[in-house]
Amino acid sequence: MELVWITLASGLAGFVDSIVGGGGLILLPALLVAYPSAPAAAMLGTNKSASVWGTAFASWQFCRRIEMPWRIWLPAAGLSFSGSLIGAWGLTLVSSTVLKQLLPLVLLAVLLYTLARKDLGTHHQPRFSGRQELAAAGLVGLCIGTYDGFFGPGTGSLMVFALVRWLGYDFLHASAGAKLMNMSSNAAALLLLSFKGLVWWHLALPLALANIVGSVLGTRMALRHGSGFVRWVFIGVVGVLILKTSWNAYSG
Repeated sequence: MELVWITLASGLAGFVDSIVGGGGLILLPALLVAYPSAPAAAMLGTNKSASVWGTAFASWQFCRRIEMPWRIWLPAAGLSFSGSLIGAWGLTLVSSTVLKQLLPLVLLAVLLYTLARKDLGTHHQPRFSGRQELAAAGLVGLCIGTYDGFFGPGTGSLMVFALVRWLGYDFLHASAGAKLMNMSSNAAALLLLSFKGLVWWHLALPLALANIVGSVLGTRMALRHGSGFVRWVFIGVVGVLILKTSWNAYSG
């Protein structure tokens, strides 16, 4: 029964994650509830073993339908991978307690700003070009990739917001770029956790397949309905993230 429950959760997580990120909000708690005696780190690794495939397939679908400047996104994805490794290493040295308490406030600011700016992310008008765009996208990948390795919740949503607000992308193009960077940061985290033996591989295959199915459906909806749809999904996911991260940070 536990396998059925977490497989369904993985499919829903892939659906949400493929649009604006935040799939870990669904699958990771489901794993923790289904296997309460398991180490949290092992559940995090198992979550990554599914989400990396979902983000990979979402990236592939976006790339087929949206023009992607690879000279920008390949370096940005590489920096996201490196940042995730740096963040995971930093987690072994310092506590994430302060970041855990700060995150709900950051997400609240993101939500309020997005609601106040009703035209935010509705038009694709990149602010930079050439090396400036390369540097800006790379900085987003490095910084938020580092955050993903160190802490993680809301990584995809933060990437989308940074690309919309700072680089001037619409929500659809931002989601496509964020998928590539998030795939890289997930892969780096999975690599480290696998090395430490913190992945339950007997669950990885069914969870990955379900995550891919959800990701394919979510990406198709995003491409069909465009930036307006992605914007409202983004608002909903960030709202739920605020509640969940606030509970985690302050309930104890």
